Amino acid sequence: MDIFKKERNSDYIKPFSYLIDLVVINGSVFLFETLITDTYLFSVYITFFWIIIAFKNKFYEVQRYTRILQIVTLILVQFVFYALILYAFIGFFKQPYISRFALGNYFLFALAVVSFFKISLYFLLNKYRATQLGNYRNVVVIGDTDKSRQLIYIFNKKLHFGFKFKKQFILNEDDFSLQKCFKFIIENDIDEIYVSIAELSNKQINRLIDFADNNLKELKFIPDNKDIYSKKLKYEYYDYIPIISLRRIPIQEPINKAVKRIFDVFFSLFIVIFILSWLIPILGILIVMESKGPIFFRQDRPGIKEKGFGCYKFRSMTINTFTENSASRNDPRVTRIGKFIRKTSIDELPQFFNVLFGQMSVVGPRPHLWKQNEMYGSTVSKYMVRYFVKPGITGLAQIKGYRGEIESKEDIINRTKYDVFYIENWSLLMDLNIIIQTVMNIFQGEEKAY
Repeated sequence: MDIFKKERNSDYIKPFSYLIDLVVINGSVFLFETLITDTYLFSVYITFFWIIIAFKNKFYEVQRYTRILQIVTLILVQFVFYALILYAFIGFFKQPYISRFALGNYFLFALAVVSFFKISLYFLLNKYRATQLGNYRNVVVIGDTDKSRQLIYIFNKKLHFGFKFKKQFILNEDDFSLQKCFKFIIENDIDEIYVSIAELSNKQINRLIDFADNNLKELKFIPDNKDIYSKKLKYEYYDYIPIISLRRIPIQEPINKAVKRIFDVFFSLFIVIFILSWLIPILGILIVMESKGPIFFRQDRPGIKEKGFGCYKFRSMTINTFTENSASRNDPRVTRIGKFIRKTSIDELPQFFNVLFGQMSVVGPRPHLWKQNEMYGSTVSKYMVRYFVKPGITGLAQIKGYRGEIESKEDIINRTKYDVFYIENWSLLMDLNIIIQTVMNIFQGEEKAY
């Protein structure tokens, strides 16, 4: 039960809110005699512009610490622009017979219903967090300043924010050490670390950053004039206390997550239906004719949050016991058909099933072997950041030449650098560019494809 309450269920509520609002603004039209001649065109028009306005207005960016006044402001701004879009439809599509009065009644009705749902959802979530202690985050605070004490007070007083304050670490106490702090964070399943950087040296800050990255913890700062400002930061307010997040991950934002998932599903369905449907029988026969064994090779790999999943490939090697070893150049285990499908990356195509199952994405950091996590997790800076998102069939590091076998320390350092850049700067346009470049590389041939 405690695990269920700790899940970030509100991430799913935000896309659901998007859907509810679209149903309201489209369905409400039929309650009024607007005399719109082409309701299909009108529906497409208002849906498109509602999404554009919402994106620009950040209408669905309501966090657990957002104030009701901010929500009211978002609603007003959204509907002011929506009203302009509504009446622009009349002139743009030459609809002189539309009833302005009925259109105005529709607008006021949609405003009332959307406002009711949005404000009700806000208060229901707050009540759920405050009374049921649901959707909570375990937090610790490092430092003892006026702002850190105020923040602790907010955590304990404003239960509707959904934070469970676990412990404060005071730097000038005799028994304080970052190592003890790290041990407590791991043993108590802490989600977020809040640090008063006025009391920390740059060396301590860097140790905290490395620890948070390598252990998948969110690190946030109560700001002062340290050189932390030279990094990519996200600035927020919890009540009146300013908070800085070290890393903004665009893919984790609910709308972006939904867009990426929709793209993944449709792209994967296209590959499965139009390519794998005929390729699997052909390759299956060739693979089985050359060596005995299954058509597919399934290997357990670490996925998002380092949770294991079965990663699928076309089998390109003879059956062997070294399943945790990746292929090296001129590997004798690789079959003749295996050399071809590895060279052309066809062996990776079954991973589109992993995408449909929700275990992978089309684009993302490539899933590594477990033993590589053990080798590089504590020795390569920010290596574990790759597990903040789903692994991908292809990725930025791969199109930049860092695919296949890791032959040197430089390979894994550069691969990690590109993976982290992708995670922090994701966009759908970047995904499309990576996919196009991947296809081009397949036809041009890649040195490390073996």
